[in-house]
Amino acid sequence: MGLITIVVPCYNEEAVLPAFYEAVCEVAASFKKSEAFEFLFVDDGSADSTLAVIQGFAKHDRRVRYLSFSRNFGKEAAIYAGLRHAKGGLVALMDADLQDPPDYLKPMYDAITEEGYDCAAARRVSRKGEPKIRSFLARRFYGIMRRISNADIVDGARDYRMMTRQVVEAILSVTEYNRFSKGIFGWVGFKTKWLEYENIKRAAGETKWSVWKLFKYSMEGITAFSVAPLALASFSGIALCGVAVIAILFIIVRQLLYGGSAFGWPSMACIVIFIGGIQLLCVGILGQYLAKTYLEVKERPVYIVREASEEEAQV
Repeated sequence: MGLITIVVPCYNEEAVLPAFYEAVCEVAASFKKSEAFEFLFVDDGSADSTLAVIQGFAKHDRRVRYLSFSRNFGKEAAIYAGLRHAKGGLVALMDADLQDPPDYLKPMYDAITEEGYDCAAARRVSRKGEPKIRSFLARRFYGIMRRISNADIVDGARDYRMMTRQVVEAILSVTEYNRFSKGIFGWVGFKTKWLEYENIKRAAGETKWSVWKLFKYSMEGITAFSVAPLALASFSGIALCGVAVIAILFIIVRQLLYGGSAFGWPSMACIVIFIGGIQLLCVGILGQYLAKTYLEVKERPVYIVREASEEEAQV
């Protein structure tokens, strides 16, 4: 465990990177001399000067390495690439926006080296400063995932964590194209210590996660780690069949008692539209899972490296 790799996914983070680099270097200096650090920045196809800033770090600091993608592949791809190219016996994953407090690196390190944990991870106990709608949807998502998924996804969990090489290799063994790292972290298991902290605002720059992007990301997580939507579609079909049978019996009985009750196109149109909507919903759910399978079968690379600080295989 002599080398600690800090993996930092970056996308348009030129404004905050200098402050982040200074803060992480300060924390690294507080460790024992026997513990060496390397900083692996993964530029996820940034459109600003993020790569130039990282290259500036690398010119003056041999500990800095970087990968730069050919385009924006998304944070999940950046996380995967960083873990795959990390050399350390311990690997820490951090965001560059300083919402992940660098001071927690030391307690994470102590949890692994002194307390016997395989992983130490951070979770937010509050969402102060976030838009209320975003905070509400996030909490509902974690609640749903705990009920329908077999992955241990903790409410407020961040990607910020430090892991042993064994945990990293286990995560990398999950080679699926459609990645949901929070679910993968929980699915691989291992002994994890959770460190709690209050929400911290970005030090600079703007968040890249809109409500719509978070919604799509949550759909990725649900379809990646649960088949509950498929079961919901099946139960909906069974329930509608039951409703249809009851409705038919009701119409027959009313026709026998009063007559003229089995006619009328408005009621029929409403029933057809309702059932058609349910069918389209079920087909859509099936389509989501089929689309995932389609993308996996293609076996496309998770990311493509355009430029790197050293020779790196393009995987």
